[in-house]
Amino acid sequence: MTHEDAGHYAMKHPKNTQPDERIAAAVKQNISGGIISCAAAFKIADELNVTPAEVGTTIDLLEARIGRCQLGLYGYGPQRRIVTAAETVSEELEGDIRNLLTAGKLPCRSAWEIAGRHHIPKMNVSAACETLGIKISTCQLGSFK
Repeated sequence: MTHEDAGHYAMKHPKNTQPDERIAAAVKQNISGGIISCAAAFKIADELNVTPAEVGTTIDLLEARIGRCQLGLYGYGPQRRIVTAAETVSEELEGDIRNLLTAGKLPCRSAWEIAGRHHIPKMNVSAACETLGIKISTCQLGSFK
């Protein structure tokens, strides 16, 4: 769905999908102005021992938006994204990125894994992808495919 679909996020899910009440309560505590940050959503997943996808579904069902993507891809006000291309990309980082591509794209989860393996900020991986012309796909919270 796109930003034009705002307020209709529940439509992404089967008609009778109901939010998990524990997750919904935690999400509601972290929403400000109809938005919950990516970091807050992941913290909820960790604290409640549920998947980020479950939190993302609940956020959608509550018709809230996810902001401040930790990869810098969306949710940053008027400019929407803040990630910019890296000046250089090491051969090792490029190799790791290319080895984890699925249908020519790097899944969000893989970007996080690479960042952890290289001990670098997640946004550095998305910046490397910008330089390499590689799209990041399959948001763990379900914001994009």
